[in-house]
Amino acid sequence: MVILKNNISLFFLIIILCFSNKTFAIKDNYPKNPKIDAINYTFNIELSDATDEITCEVIIDIRFLGSGVKKLRLDLINASSKLENKGMIVSEVSSDGKALIFSHKNDELLIDLPEPSLLNQFSKFKIKYKGIPQSGLIIGKNKYGDRTFFSDNWPNLTRHWLATIDHPYDKAMCEFIVIAPDHYQIVSNGLKVEESNLDNNKRITHWKQSIPIATWLFVLGAADFAVQYVDEFDGKSIQTWVFKQDRDAGFYDFAEPTKKVLEFYSNYIGPFSYEKLANIQSNSVSGGMEAASAILYSDKSVVGDRNKRWRNVVIHEIAHQWFGNSVTEYDWDDVWLSEGFATYFTLLFIENEYGREEFIKGLESSQKRVDSFYNKNPNYQIVHDNLKNMKNVTSSQTYQKGSWVLHMLRGVLGTEIFWKGIRAYYKKYKDLNATTSDFRKIMEYVSNKDLRLFFDQWLYKPGILKLKGDWHYDKNQLIINLNQVQSDGSLFEMSIEVGIVYENNIHSTELIEVRKKTNLFIIDVDKEPKNVILDPNYWVLMTKDFNKKN
Repeated sequence: MVILKNNISLFFLIIILCFSNKTFAIKDNYPKNPKIDAINYTFNIELSDATDEITCEVIIDIRFLGSGVKKLRLDLINASSKLENKGMIVSEVSSDGKALIFSHKNDELLIDLPEPSLLNQFSKFKIKYKGIPQSGLIIGKNKYGDRTFFSDNWPNLTRHWLATIDHPYDKAMCEFIVIAPDHYQIVSNGLKVEESNLDNNKRITHWKQSIPIATWLFVLGAADFAVQYVDEFDGKSIQTWVFKQDRDAGFYDFAEPTKKVLEFYSNYIGPFSYEKLANIQSNSVSGGMEAASAILYSDKSVVGDRNKRWRNVVIHEIAHQWFGNSVTEYDWDDVWLSEGFATYFTLLFIENEYGREEFIKGLESSQKRVDSFYNKNPNYQIVHDNLKNMKNVTSSQTYQKGSWVLHMLRGVLGTEIFWKGIRAYYKKYKDLNATTSDFRKIMEYVSNKDLRLFFDQWLYKPGILKLKGDWHYDKNQLIINLNQVQSDGSLFEMSIEVGIVYENNIHSTELIEVRKKTNLFIIDVDKEPKNVILDPNYWVLMTKDFNKKN
């Protein structure tokens, strides 16, 4: 997910966009139930111009992965005075045509099962409710004054309007069958399987997503759209959906670089999971929202000049289709597996398509953000420890520092092994959930390296690496003094390249192992260097004060 930048760096926008759109003060104390697996949700929803109230009948297919379950728990926000009477009111719950006892309190829908579950039992439940969403589904006028409906589910706001197991660990297929006034066009996940006009100036539209996804990735958009079927990739449609007033500018902006990005990630990572890729202008997000197969962008995203800021947002959100959408973090503690990955893989596409210089600019911009955040939040670690408050789910560290961790891992393993590991990780966890530990084990397997220390110091602990030192030449020896001077008590162990520059720009590279607070390195050389550069190829996240000794 993303939001907006100035021209300091072409990459700064992506991070700001992603970060500011994902900050909410909502507690996430979710009681996981590994014995319950939602297989498919079918949402029958009716939208109206006369009221903001929605009516919904959801049919949920559940597989019980264990015996003895007596209640099915779903997330659904109650209508309440504290929400100005917004929220949902459940009228009926049934299974196999029989009414079931339920309670809907404290934003939990608890359904009594007729009998305790059996192992691998499949059951179907029907829930009817209605209400005005307080969040999750944004109903209102767009920038042209036209009424629209757009989802805004990140990170756990789906429960405001859809009865679901609203947590990333439980992925499911979904269908949206929407009845709305016929001046709306409806877009959602997956493929459109029906669009029919009804009586009373209404239209029914049915979208079906056949690949399991996390609930925050469910998407619904209803507006007066201009729609373009831009191209195909691997037999799958590439589409643009923009407000009708932005037809020309929107069709121009979103035509690039979507197909190139899909090709790059498919070639380097693995096959694209979904049935289509739609870029959608909306007024529910301030940057980008990576909903599976149907990406939402701010209404400001369409400007008609294909500028770098929005180009990079498109790249970032498409990267999420692989990481975050297909390979999804099991828990919010590991959200960097989504945001850090999408941030770095945006840079990898930039490196491939626009050159090394643009890639380095992105890394430099990210480092500035990492350092700035650290100065204000020195105890923040990338992998959360049983995250409770969703306002802390993301930060610049989960985006930019997470991105840098992947870049450093690439430096440690080498580019070829890094990509081999990424492909193996994607292949194993495609359309499933993964943890940071799962990722580490894959990278250890392909590289035959123990990476526990690397992951521990960069992901599970706070802190940044600060180096101060000097070099001098003495009798065919290059002598380097290098000290870790971070004041937070952290100590890093890293391999760092040293570039040795001679006359006529001839240079060589040596690898030193920084292991202690104070480090001394002696390197044999044939002649006196003209200059010595620490980390000349920009592989290590650090600040450095390193000069020739006077």
